[in-house]
Amino acid sequence: MGRGRDYALGVNIKAPPPPAPDPVARRARAGVFGYFVINGFVMGMWASGLPALDDRLGLGPARLGSVLLLVSGGALASMLIAGRLVDTWSSARVCRAAGPVSAAVLLGPALAGSYAWLTVLAVLFGLGVGIIEVAMNAHSVEVEHRYGRPIVSAFHGVWSLGGAAAGGLTTVGLKAGADGRVLLIAVALAVPLAFLPAARALLPPAEGKATEGKATEGKAAKGEPETEAETEAETDSADVGNGTALRWGLVTLLGIVAFAGHMSEGAAMDWAALHARWVLDVDPAIAPLAYMVFAVAMTTVRLLGDPVRARLGAVRTIQLAGLHATAGYVLILTAPFVPEPLRVACAWTGWAFAGIGLATVVPVLFSTVGASGGAVGRALALVTACGYTGLLLGPAVLGYVAEHTSLRVALVIPAVMAFLVTAVGSPAVRRLLAVRPSRTVRTGGGDDDPTGVDDDRTGADAHRTGVDDDRMPTADGQR
Repeated sequence: MGRGRDYALGVNIKAPPPPAPDPVARRARAGVFGYFVINGFVMGMWASGLPALDDRLGLGPARLGSVLLLVSGGALASMLIAGRLVDTWSSARVCRAAGPVSAAVLLGPALAGSYAWLTVLAVLFGLGVGIIEVAMNAHSVEVEHRYGRPIVSAFHGVWSLGGAAAGGLTTVGLKAGADGRVLLIAVALAVPLAFLPAARALLPPAEGKATEGKATEGKAAKGEPETEAETEAETDSADVGNGTALRWGLVTLLGIVAFAGHMSEGAAMDWAALHARWVLDVDPAIAPLAYMVFAVAMTTVRLLGDPVRARLGAVRTIQLAGLHATAGYVLILTAPFVPEPLRVACAWTGWAFAGIGLATVVPVLFSTVGASGGAVGRALALVTACGYTGLLLGPAVLGYVAEHTSLRVALVIPAVMAFLVTAVGSPAVRRLLAVRPSRTVRTGGGDDDPTGVDDDRTGADAHRTGVDDDRMPTADGQR
């Protein structure tokens, strides 16, 4: 028996060692890695190909901004549709269909001969982006359940690596004299084939919907008594009210947390370099390093952060995530008042702290939604759409505030949003896991796998440390 620690209670507990993942889970994990890398690569090709698209069609800032807005609008619209598709057909089936399509629709912008056609094709590209975003995240949560320990964070880390690889390929290709349009066409034709081996590795779609409490029913059929934790889970669930309205209210709260976290992330993406240039008077050639510090910190934590999340649990992780990000923005806000030699170091330390904190927000939220049971696809779609909205609106809101006050004042907003992650996220995660309708979570996984994200303290106890503790589920759904 291993030793664990319930950080919410501050006491040590005994827990069995986590079981080794089965071959199906390991293969599915590799498949989901493939989906995230390829999707990140496709999105990176789109982003890095925008300058060439602008040059070819003579768009200008206003029209280019409209195109990006149409892509985002298409993505937001399809996310809500994708949630229903996942709940109806399973995440695996939607991934297999949407993956190749999401890459092939790059042909549209690549072949667009006018701004009018580009606007139509940009919406189609956005529709593909939204569907695959929800489907692969839903499947990643399910694979994490089957795998037996936290793995979602690393998926988001390799997504960033895929985007970086696309940027590098575009740079090398353009330097070698290749046409940006040809690069996009080549990717749109070749990348759908790359999805095929990844698609074959995904979990097999479930034969129908999972029944609630399947793990417990299996024990009862064998004449095995329920554990004390299972009994406590049922009692706690009854006490807090296991209603659909309450669950969706809590999912909406997690959507607000996703909005806040993505708004803080968007502020770093679009304003870190400008803060260095305008507020700290950094050389223009050095200013972009501010965002690089943030991005490297975030990607590193996502790649390596799953064991930390396993150790701390969801509640404690999101508490620390928001506090780290808040501390980072406090350092950024105080940097102009620090003596000259230390200003840049203070600000860039702040961007690093913000990246470290915000890196784990999305993995925790998605895992929690998956663990809550019910219509996981629609719940993930709602949280994803809220986060996406924050990422889009955040930089624009900051720009408006900065225009009428200053960038220093505007950056108070992401600092408040980062604190909101802790203030709202922690109790929402705790409460949602207490009212989950079932300890069995399925969005189209293996036929015989009833595992959820419950630890050895299911129900009431599980929500105290979160969905991804180091005591992950065994074959009967218990850790």
